Amino acid sequence: MAKRERVVRMSVELPLWRALTGYRVLTMVYAVLLAIFGKDNFGRERFERPWIAVAYLAFLAVWTLATLPKVRSAANCTKRFLVADLVVALTGILLTPLADVDSQTFDGPTLPSIWTAGAVLAFAIKGGWRWAAFASTFVAAANIIQRGEPSRDTYHNVLLVWVASIAIGYVVEVARASERTLARALEIEAATRERERLARDIHDSVLQVLAMVQRRGTAIGGEAADLGRMAGEQEVALRTLVSSGLVPPTRVSEDAAEGAVVRTVEVDEKADPADRAPCDLRALLAPHAGSRTSFAEPGAPVLLPAASARELAAAVGAALDNVRVHAGPDAQAWILVEDEPDEVIVTVRDDGPGIPEGRLAQAEGEGRLGVALSIRGRLRDLGGTAELISVPGQGCEVELKVPKAPKVSRGKAGTGR
Repeated sequence: MAKRERVVRMSVELPLWRALTGYRVLTMVYAVLLAIFGKDNFGRERFERPWIAVAYLAFLAVWTLATLPKVRSAANCTKRFLVADLVVALTGILLTPLADVDSQTFDGPTLPSIWTAGAVLAFAIKGGWRWAAFASTFVAAANIIQRGEPSRDTYHNVLLVWVASIAIGYVVEVARASERTLARALEIEAATRERERLARDIHDSVLQVLAMVQRRGTAIGGEAADLGRMAGEQEVALRTLVSSGLVPPTRVSEDAAEGAVVRTVEVDEKADPADRAPCDLRALLAPHAGSRTSFAEPGAPVLLPAASARELAAAVGAALDNVRVHAGPDAQAWILVEDEPDEVIVTVRDDGPGIPEGRLAQAEGEGRLGVALSIRGRLRDLGGTAELISVPGQGCEVELKVPKAPKVSRGKAGTGR
């Protein structure tokens, strides 16, 4: 089947930039309406020099609307824009006493009003708490200068903006670190799943052949024994390579503010419609029947997607391989297929000596991943489960369950045999 690269960009900042865009527009409208309809504390018109207020607010409206693309993402929000935006806010604060002479005597809103907070929040979202502290300090100084004789309310408002912007900047930094951690985890998971898929193929082919050559060579003796010994050494080395593997480093965007990027290679199921066509599982399991293996099947076809049916049949084959290798050549095996409304259940049972307690964990440590990869790994990728029940001296039973509706399971791989 064809493969394609899937790119996932994660960014918890995007909703913040969208919110900031709306905030700037709404607060700009609020500042304009406040200047038009606002009165001072004595019910008089606020501005002794209204032309200053009109000129600034007209510029503020044009600036806000023209720079909307700049605050839609961290990539667009450059340092130069942030500095210019802060200068616009500071200019409005310092022009307030010129337009409203009484603004230093009576507490009232500045020309940009709460629009100023948007300029500070842009610093916080872009650069974190340090940038937020930098911008809010300039805003605080401008407000204190504008008031002339600051009141307790002035200091209260200044401190509120300062603390809030720093807190938001800190949250953004934590979110970015979490994004990078999540991206690393997702890529490790994707690489591990691909490594397990390759390990299953190797286990079902190369490792099985090497193990057979080792056993036959030892039994024959002579030069064949040397060949068997070398095959055994290569088997151990290959198992070690398969069980360890390497995971590539996470790919993140050059600008961390753009969010973390995860690239994984996945199978394009649409490329091969035959893999999604229904397949009768009985036809794939029937060849396993023989003098030592009994096969019990329903009378009606057991339909699964072709890809799922092949993987389930391969897991059954791996279970039977374990019976032949670990239970002995004289062991009897039984295969039972059950077709349930929502899932297909295949049970493989033998009358061998069973599995001693702790043997599976020991086998996984030795790189023998028959159960972990060829059985449980396959069923996990199909969204199913594989349960192994064994009592020493009473044989072993493997129950494989596969849902008929395809789904992806992210469960942890089991131990190996």
